Amino acid sequence: MRVRRTSPSQRRLGSRAVTGKFTAACFALSGLVSIAIGVNPAGAASSHLAKSVIISSLKTSTFGTILISNTTVYTLKPSDVACGVACHKIWPEVILPKGVKKATAGKGVSAEKLGTIARPGGVLQVTYDGKALYWFAPDTAPGEVRGNVTDTWGTWSDVVTIKPAGSGKTTTTTSPGGGGVGF
Repeated sequence: MRVRRTSPSQRRLGSRAVTGKFTAACFALSGLVSIAIGVNPAGAASSHLAKSVIISSLKTSTFGTILISNTTVYTLKPSDVACGVACHKIWPEVILPKGVKKATAGKGVSAEKLGTIARPGGVLQVTYDGKALYWFAPDTAPGEVRGNVTDTWGTWSDVVTIKPAGSGKTTTTTSPGGGGVGF
């Protein structure tokens, strides 16, 4: 019987290959699970499986009363760089399911301020007070607000309907953009 000897560097390379393959398999599996259960990066049901989109308000101590649809929704003050495929992986549009013409106003939301804009392929994106709405993929829970940032595509802001107590006038506004995060 012949015994094959391996050097420590060969063993490390073999271990890295196994670890890399395992990591790739886990990543692929998580993507398949997301597709199977119909979840987009923002944790909201995919539009082709959902029967409606509900826009509600949520009171937070930091931001005041904000709009959510499962997670916080944002508006964009665009830069010169259009929000395309790479952008929509981080900032998915709040779109209506096929056949649905209007979002549902949930608790604390004015139905009159909800609307839509047409996107390519006959898709309708939800608007609030005339501004297109987006989710931020890293937000995973209602009230989580990680997307007040300025990036390649512009300045993103959560939608505030009532500012926190002591902050002045209470009107429908968007929070100011934040700290220059680039993607």
